[in-house]
Amino acid sequence: MSSKVVYEGWMVRYGRRKIGRSFIHMRYFVLEPRLLAYYKRKPQDNQVPIKTMLIDGNCRVEDRGLKTHHGHMVYVLSVYNKKEKHHRITMAAFNIQEALMWKEKIEYVIDQHQGAQPSNGNKYISFEYKSGMDNGRTASSSDHESHFSAPEDEEDTHPNLLRRTTIGNGPPESVLDWTREVDSDLSNQNNNQAFSRKHWRLLQCQNGLRIFEELLEVDYLPRTCSRAMKAVGVVEATCEEIFGLVMSMDGTRFEWDCTFHSGSLVEEVDGHTAILYHRLQLDWFPMFVWPRDLCYVRYWRRNDDGSYVVLFRSREHENCGPQPGWVRAHIESGGFNISPLKPRNGRPRTQVQHLMQIDLKGWGVGYLSAFQQHCLLQMLNSVAGLREWFAQTDERNAPPRIPVMVNMSSASNNLKKGQKSHDSSAHPASSLDLMNAANRNSVIMDEYSDEDEDFQIAESEQEAYASGLENDVKKTALEEEPEDKIDLSWFSGNLRRDDRDNARDCWNISDGNNFRVRSKHFFHDKSKIPAGKHLMDLVAVDWFKDTKRMDHVARRQGCAAQVASEKGLFSIVINLQVPGSTHYSMVFYFVTKELVSGSLLQRFVDGDDEFRNSRFKLIPSVPKGSWIVRQSVGSTPCLLGKAVDINYIRGPKYLEIDVDIGSSTVANGVLGLVVGVITTLVVDMAFLVQANTTDELPERLIGAVRISHLMLSSAIVPKLDSDHE
Repeated sequence: MSSKVVYEGWMVRYGRRKIGRSFIHMRYFVLEPRLLAYYKRKPQDNQVPIKTMLIDGNCRVEDRGLKTHHGHMVYVLSVYNKKEKHHRITMAAFNIQEALMWKEKIEYVIDQHQGAQPSNGNKYISFEYKSGMDNGRTASSSDHESHFSAPEDEEDTHPNLLRRTTIGNGPPESVLDWTREVDSDLSNQNNNQAFSRKHWRLLQCQNGLRIFEELLEVDYLPRTCSRAMKAVGVVEATCEEIFGLVMSMDGTRFEWDCTFHSGSLVEEVDGHTAILYHRLQLDWFPMFVWPRDLCYVRYWRRNDDGSYVVLFRSREHENCGPQPGWVRAHIESGGFNISPLKPRNGRPRTQVQHLMQIDLKGWGVGYLSAFQQHCLLQMLNSVAGLREWFAQTDERNAPPRIPVMVNMSSASNNLKKGQKSHDSSAHPASSLDLMNAANRNSVIMDEYSDEDEDFQIAESEQEAYASGLENDVKKTALEEEPEDKIDLSWFSGNLRRDDRDNARDCWNISDGNNFRVRSKHFFHDKSKIPAGKHLMDLVAVDWFKDTKRMDHVARRQGCAAQVASEKGLFSIVINLQVPGSTHYSMVFYFVTKELVSGSLLQRFVDGDDEFRNSRFKLIPSVPKGSWIVRQSVGSTPCLLGKAVDINYIRGPKYLEIDVDIGSSTVANGVLGLVVGVITTLVVDMAFLVQANTTDELPERLIGAVRISHLMLSSAIVPKLDSDHE
């Protein structure tokens, strides 16, 4: 065995369950600078490992989240090579700290190999489009499920900074102006819209907690559902310890959650998503008011800053129907936000925010106005229970445990036949359909994030740089912006443009100043500035649907890219591919007179796929939408090439970027949330090429778009049968 061991230790050998074998297989894993191997026991000299894998720049660490393995909850990691995805090593740990340590060490070794590769964008000859190809997908795809983001600046400054573990980037995890308006009392570098101070007002203080009420308009919520409320408190424990406790639904929960009666696992969808059955213990005239129960989807993710987000939303399940003697309540949105704070007197401190928006159903809600608020405050008081539990116990790092639920389909069927709907009714399926896709995928897109919002400097400090930054922006604009404006009347798409604020099923151009990008001094002080004017003009948007994925849409006769080519203009076509039983594509056409030779944008267009994947960035935002959607989409910059598979097609006068969102279970889960309520959303997206060196700063947007209240029915089937030069 090599003496140059990066990390080693016992881990669970996670794999397919063998018949007749119900015990945990422990193996000794050893990570070396170029090799990952595992043994039956701690290796001695010249001992042959059971299995090995060469580690290079093409390797990836896939987080599979929390899984049930022979009755134990374990955190699973899978290491594979993107060129040989079938050859992989899967390992698991009983606690998330150990899993994160292994993930960090393996990614560190991968980064060492990636750092040794040139990244000037000129390593390979770019694929040129030629007629006669089936669909243009001969270009190579990007890294799948990579967790790599901007090593040039982030890792030098913070060598111990963990990459985002999930989602839904995640998902999961969003306000447009969060970085400009940070509440010092809630400051945790989390950039979540739901926790911005301008959307909440302090309702009361109780048990050492601050109780807030949401001030956002609720036109997209059921009329019977009250405003969201949240409790905010500080717990002297690590995020991991609190997260483990929140995820458990066994006897331990009785010690900190006074509303917990019982809970069980209905279905384990994936490592980050599960369907749970939860009975509530609500102390409100139990002789007259029936008890409540819940069936909901729970999704979790870990963010770059070490915080955890746990989201809830009710849904129906065939094995978890209404139960006799229980009223099925409905969670519109809810969950926990667990964020690290600076230690005090050597003790860890964590801010815990518990949000809940619930409709308790039944006659009590209609006739007793205090019933819902009393029960909601009782549920939120669990934050105080967490605080006291950790203050009074030495038990730490207990693995999360969830009993598996006995199938209740027979009971629910009998109930439907004999019970009258006097007090209880399940929420209509139509309002829950938005979770059906999400509960089959893990969430959060912002996991592959360029998460450097932690280093935002105050507005007063930015003024010192204002004149210099403004000159930098103007200089860049002169270098890369054409003098003559493009005639937009030449172009058209099937999705209409409408600049009115209340417009629906349309697009318009989002102001670049709504987005913050790296300033000229970013590598000195991590400051960001409003993005300003776009480098290219968004001239048209197409909204397509088909029974299969739509690749290389720029070949379509008469599209904006073809028109631009005929006019001697250059286009960047961004095709966001949304999977499903019906496939959708949202296509953005960005046009410019010409590319400035030697500019970052020109090097991106003519570079190789590896360079493009490491630089192509999206900044999302949801100015209007439900709390759970804003949490899931997030507003953190995301390196798309490291999150999902991307195919680049270089035509004579265009570059098409096909973003296959379905290639990532992480992004797929976010779509499951978004698609179901897409008509209620206003979504902003900005695209840019990330600047990784000082001479590439300040960053500039390729372009930005706002999509308002999109209708799935407005998508059309494109004609992509033949190729055109």
